[in-house]
Amino acid sequence: MSERYVWDLQDVDETQIAVVGGKGAHLGGLSRIEGIRVPGGFCVTTDAFRRVMAEGPSIDGMLDRLSRLNPDDREAIRTLSAEIRRTIEGIAIPGDLAAAITRALARLGAEAAYAVRSSATAEDLPTASFAGQQDTYLNVVGPTAILQHISRCWASLFTERAVTYRQRNGIDHRTVRMAVVVQQMAFPQAAGILFTADPVTGNRNVATVDAGFGLGEALVSGLVNPDVFKVRHGEVVAKAIAAKERAVHALPAGGTREVEIDSQRQQQPALTDAQVVRLVRLGRRIEAHFGRPQDIEWCLVDDDFQIVQSRPITTLFPIPETGDQENHVYVSVGHQQMMTDPMKPLGLSMWQLTAMVPMHEAGGRLFVDVTRRLASPASRAALLDVMGKGDPLVRDALETVLDGDDFIPLIPDAGPGGPPAGRVSDPIETDPGIVTELIERSRASVAALERDIRTKTGPELFDFLLAAFAEHKRVLGDPLSIQAIMAGMGATWWLNDKLQGWLGEKNAADTLTLSAPDNVTSEMGLALLDVADVIRPRPEVVAFLQGVQDDGAEDEGFLDELAKLAGGTEARAAMESYLDRYGMRCVAEIDITRPRWRERPTTLVPVILDNVRNFEPGAAERRFEQGRQKAREKEQDVLSRLRALPDGDRKADEAKRMIDRVRTFIGYREYPKYGIISRYFVYKQALLEEAERLVQAGVVPDKEDVFYLTFQEFHDAVRSHQVDDRLIQQRKDAFRSHQALTPPRVLTSDGEAVTGAYRRDDVPAGALIGLPVSVGSIEGRARVILDMAEADLEAGDILVTTFTDPSWSPLFVGIAGLVTEVGGLMTHGAVIAREYGLPAVVGVEQATRLIRDGQRIRVHGTDGYVEILS
Repeated sequence: MSERYVWDLQDVDETQIAVVGGKGAHLGGLSRIEGIRVPGGFCVTTDAFRRVMAEGPSIDGMLDRLSRLNPDDREAIRTLSAEIRRTIEGIAIPGDLAAAITRALARLGAEAAYAVRSSATAEDLPTASFAGQQDTYLNVVGPTAILQHISRCWASLFTERAVTYRQRNGIDHRTVRMAVVVQQMAFPQAAGILFTADPVTGNRNVATVDAGFGLGEALVSGLVNPDVFKVRHGEVVAKAIAAKERAVHALPAGGTREVEIDSQRQQQPALTDAQVVRLVRLGRRIEAHFGRPQDIEWCLVDDDFQIVQSRPITTLFPIPETGDQENHVYVSVGHQQMMTDPMKPLGLSMWQLTAMVPMHEAGGRLFVDVTRRLASPASRAALLDVMGKGDPLVRDALETVLDGDDFIPLIPDAGPGGPPAGRVSDPIETDPGIVTELIERSRASVAALERDIRTKTGPELFDFLLAAFAEHKRVLGDPLSIQAIMAGMGATWWLNDKLQGWLGEKNAADTLTLSAPDNVTSEMGLALLDVADVIRPRPEVVAFLQGVQDDGAEDEGFLDELAKLAGGTEARAAMESYLDRYGMRCVAEIDITRPRWRERPTTLVPVILDNVRNFEPGAAERRFEQGRQKAREKEQDVLSRLRALPDGDRKADEAKRMIDRVRTFIGYREYPKYGIISRYFVYKQALLEEAERLVQAGVVPDKEDVFYLTFQEFHDAVRSHQVDDRLIQQRKDAFRSHQALTPPRVLTSDGEAVTGAYRRDDVPAGALIGLPVSVGSIEGRARVILDMAEADLEAGDILVTTFTDPSWSPLFVGIAGLVTEVGGLMTHGAVIAREYGLPAVVGVEQATRLIRDGQRIRVHGTDGYVEILS
């Protein structure tokens, strides 16, 4: 029986997490790496844990009660988890199990000192760290004490912290099991932690060593500040030696105690530079074995390093795979597309197949490689200019990389720099007919797609889609379309620049763009006010929708239910007509796998009810007219002030020409994205029908499983009628782990995540700095909203969120101001804020954490900062 319950560390490797837990599996793997010393020991397996749990029949009922508790009910969790721990510690270890453990101890030395360490099956995994949630006991002496501490380790699976972590992350308590590692105790002169990548910057070439005297517990528990060494390419490049006043030492009879360090030794480094370099070399060997950067606990015993733990660093953002050893610089696509959430594999591959430039995936996000454009002086300046206009933090991050040690050397002869992508130099005439024609072209292309895709199924559908993607790119790259977008943006920049110089007025174009014609995104927000007008006078419909919102259920049949109510037919017709025009939109719409409004119309219910409550009938038309009036008045004001200047007539004529240009073209800026998303919805409906056929054929259990396949893999599955279930499960796990990561604006091939900074000294102390994108200043209640379906707004509220894409614009009609973490001058939130005349500041780092829901704030949309007032 002993083989089932006790395994020698030497016989274990990383594949056996289910048997010996994360820590045991990693230690077994470590002990097999040549040149790596791991203190000897054995693992008490999860079978032993299961056997002991079965001896306590009352535990099952307690686990049922535990799983029903709310993760925020700390008191109930504390009480129940303590009861479970007491019960486990009170179970006598069965005789055959105790005998197997004592035999293993006898082989190593029964009266020696040991570390008894928890090793849970959901610990030290690439996707979840769980670090420090279960217990470790040092310097345990004698078989009786060791058996007692093994029981304590089993019980520590139910510490309050571990229980809460599992509940918050949706991990079933019954699926996690506890093994225990019993290891010969090391008595080190120094100990600490080695990160094989810089845990702060993410740089994979910089290792960080934290070191202190005595046992590593002093550092882990925060008792002392460690010495910190940074090592790059085999040499110490930075070090900070701390005053180490205390250390933790092992006592001869068992246990540990704090000791004071002799004052002469306190300032001495715990390791020499040579030892640090040797330790990092061992770390690189361990990293190569596990295939990813590691967080390693080490001990120094008689000038010999022993490794007592290694786990993946789970906080690092992954690096795009290139297959070469060259330096690369990547810019985040999500920060430009207003969507920094991770995407599922089908969403990633569809965007890659339809994008105008090659895109690389990392951490569930997409990046564009700008290395070549940074290498040539001409294209470098143009790239920095265009990036700076979009998001100054991206520009600053790129400049930070360029200031570094020749990471991207300049290549004067890298060929013509050329205009940056998307620039078309030939100006076009200011003719509203151009916009009408472009919109017509786009509509015709989508109509042809809808017509032609109907008859396509199976492999033929995928061949058809590849041809459709070529048409998609042709529409997107239409030179006339790009010229129209650039004309609107160029005229905006010209006006802001010239009017600040001539009249001393910041961002004057913001007012001049109010209620610009042909803006499909702002029309979408106003059109939902018209839907509210139909619903408002029908109390039964309002009460029914209130019920739909309160249920919080994804009841997508509610539109059919509407028709049975008094006035429900008209309400339903209004909603259906809205969905026909805008139902392809949703939050994070660049990911085709996200549910569209047409698929989940309940998303719109809270916004409609807010509109019913907060607005009078006819609000949409009134708002649009007021905006147009304000813009007209602003135009007259600017032109009359210009005419009063020296050479005023010329200045006024030039400004008038640019104002007409802005009014003509700026609204079209939003249309290409609408066209893309319209096409996406057509692709999606066809692909979901194909997925349904795979479900019918028993190839996948759920049609949404295809979201975890790339387009090509989906194609292969349709051809072969086979799917690797393990692959889909791995992808689901990876997607979950990607959700915990924050994507950087700029990422290098060294793994350095560069966020960029605003270099400004013109804001009050304590204010949150961002980018001014829509003029005016407003004070009000902050509503921190991360999910549009949970919006509950009142007039005068200021929306604070991570990012807004066009799907958020229905909320914009009901708010007084906007603050986002992501965004630039020409991103959707900024454009719509200007259209509606909302003071807005975007690109405010960590706004949703630093501003609390309900606080009073003041948004300075002209100067680009936010003050927290209460």
